[in-house]
Amino acid sequence: MEFQVIWFVLWSVLWAVYFALDGFVLGSGMLQNFVARSDIERRVVINTLGPVWDGNEVWLITAGGVTFAAFPTTYALMFSYLYTPLLLLLFSLIVRGVAFEFRGKVDDPRWKNIWDRALLVSSFLPALLFGVTFGNIFKGLPMDAAGYHGSLVSVLNPYGLVTGLLFVLLFVVHGGLYLSVKTTGAVKTRSVSAASAAWIPLLIVAVVFLAYTYPATHLYDNFLAHPGLLAVPLLAVLSLLGIKVFLVKGKLLPAFTASSLTILLVVATGVVGLFPNLIPSSLDPLYSLTAFNSSSSPYTLKVMTGVAVIFLPIIIAYKIWVYRVFRAPVTNQDVLDNKQAY
Repeated sequence: MEFQVIWFVLWSVLWAVYFALDGFVLGSGMLQNFVARSDIERRVVINTLGPVWDGNEVWLITAGGVTFAAFPTTYALMFSYLYTPLLLLLFSLIVRGVAFEFRGKVDDPRWKNIWDRALLVSSFLPALLFGVTFGNIFKGLPMDAAGYHGSLVSVLNPYGLVTGLLFVLLFVVHGGLYLSVKTTGAVKTRSVSAASAAWIPLLIVAVVFLAYTYPATHLYDNFLAHPGLLAVPLLAVLSLLGIKVFLVKGKLLPAFTASSLTILLVVATGVVGLFPNLIPSSLDPLYSLTAFNSSSSPYTLKVMTGVAVIFLPIIIAYKIWVYRVFRAPVTNQDVLDNKQAY
């Protein structure tokens, strides 16, 4: 039981870190055509993402790998029951990577416009689909001894769509703040405006999400049983409000930090409410997949813990090094000098 709890926590942390890191890439991709008006400005946006976006995917691969290795039953049934939305998500992430790499291959405005639009769509869809998927997990899937009784249409239920919209707006604000820190001039000014404008609908959707979660899910059960856990959603709300406070004061890096904390704490709120469930059943709790009934053997989890202790610090150190090396804002002159060409 001890290792099962440890890996539930690690599973949660990996997803939270992935959303905090790739969230600003998805948000920046959605905003590119709105904050950048010329080809040079669009290249500036892409050059802020080019050195880091693929490294951020390591956290997604690791989160998926942990699900497969630590909770194989959950992995198998999740990718079976939610096959269509997860397949669309995979295709979107592939197109996004191709858009980054192919945009600069041909010096033709029509070619670049195609990939700019592809980047917009392939940034929006993953954000929406991640939210819809986790919204349905929070809500519980209609599954019992006979299997799964849902479909793609049933996945697109009101609560799932609200969660999807929450993720989209979280990432738009996050991306706008990232670009405001990593760019200069007109792109920086427009990015600040975009983040500020998106914050208000984000706040509204966040309130709707919190209110809707009570009748739609059982996430509040753990919080009501252990009131001390309410500190997690409370801190999420405070960090969300902190984004606006820092924006008003013009403190962009603290605002981006508050946005990162908001995403981390929103995910933490969801998984704390889920525990010990990984995928609850909306038909009968007896058929819910938990950290205990869907995990690998204790020996497997023990070996995985040793591997994690060795390699996770290496991954963290690498990411810190990358962000330190590329910490300077990207300017129009950098693009013209081809210092970071994408």
